[in-house]
Amino acid sequence: MTTRFAPRIDPDAIVALDMHTHVEADCHGHFALDAELLDASAKYFKAGVDRTPTVERLAAYYRERNMAAVVFTVDASTGLGHPGLSSEDIAAQACEHADVLIPFGSVDPLRGASAVRQARRLVEQYGVLGFKFHPSLQRFAPNDPVYYPLWATLEELGVIALFHTGQTGIGAGLPGGRGIKLRYSDPLLLDDVAADFPGLTIVMAHPSVPWVDTSISIATHKANVYIDLSGWSPKYFPPQLVRQANSLLRHKVLFGSDYPVLTPDRWLSDFGQLEFSDENRPLLLKENAVRLLGLRGVAR
Repeated sequence: MTTRFAPRIDPDAIVALDMHTHVEADCHGHFALDAELLDASAKYFKAGVDRTPTVERLAAYYRERNMAAVVFTVDASTGLGHPGLSSEDIAAQACEHADVLIPFGSVDPLRGASAVRQARRLVEQYGVLGFKFHPSLQRFAPNDPVYYPLWATLEELGVIALFHTGQTGIGAGLPGGRGIKLRYSDPLLLDDVAADFPGLTIVMAHPSVPWVDTSISIATHKANVYIDLSGWSPKYFPPQLVRQANSLLRHKVLFGSDYPVLTPDRWLSDFGQLEFSDENRPLLLKENAVRLLGLRGVAR
């Protein structure tokens, strides 16, 4: 019998909510990426020794820091030719750590109607609160109408669609980037999706370099679009992003680390050096995500 996830996070008891963390390994020793891509990513990010955390290790890591975290994998089975981790298993395991973890699912958009059915099952039977997509790894253009049945389903189900945008460290430094095409992660493609599905909440992950101005414009223009600030140390954030996150977009930006390639410890330390107001800092670190995920008033 399926165990449906139900959050038990007390928003007032945590210091931050990390919207972007990766499960890179399962309990059977299977990894989300093949060895070549894992090694290239670790080299690009200068990642630490725990490059492939499991759900259990992620729970312990964030519980120790008095934080909560959204956890997910990326199902790029077709695009990469490497079998992905099970979103069903991740969601089921997150149930055991519902005081600190929030599961998102991932489906392979290239699987068409099967992906739509899986997405519905992950929400209705497992209780995931959103989905992670990486268009460059999954090799699809989000604004292609062939994928609109998937976005319509997520809109109907009332869950979040979180999309990788901009540069990726996966494949970086390899010949041809291992065939991974950055143009699929241009945030302008998501403007079409946001316009055509106004009831779908979209989170654009990362500062979207080299398209940061595009992502700022989209988040400003579309009420249903947000930005998570994962994957980059805050000390490298483009100045216009810092300026807007501290003003016009202060209710639209979200803390995300991209752990394990960037630790929340480093992210938060560097963020502390930015000139954010005392009013805006808690919005970015926790309150915007709590509101987006509907965590206030949930049963604990």
